[in-house]
Amino acid sequence: MMIRVVYDEYQTGKVHDYLLDALIMQRKIVGFFRSDGYVQLDHGPVRGSGGQYHGHDRRRMLKAA
Repeated sequence: MMIRVVYDEYQTGKVHDYLLDALIMQRKIVGFFRSDGYVQLDHGPVRGSGGQYHGHDRRRMLKAA
């Protein structure tokens, strides 16, 4: 899947999703777009950067009684 990103020169482009983590770690991008909107790396939460989800977990298997 392609993800729209904003590079450090404030130019936009599209990259494959598997490249996103490397671009973030190398500080090559300042933000990217996801389904719920734009994420500015210095201001918004990104993958694996913490936080706990307290809502319904779709992936959790229910134990049979």
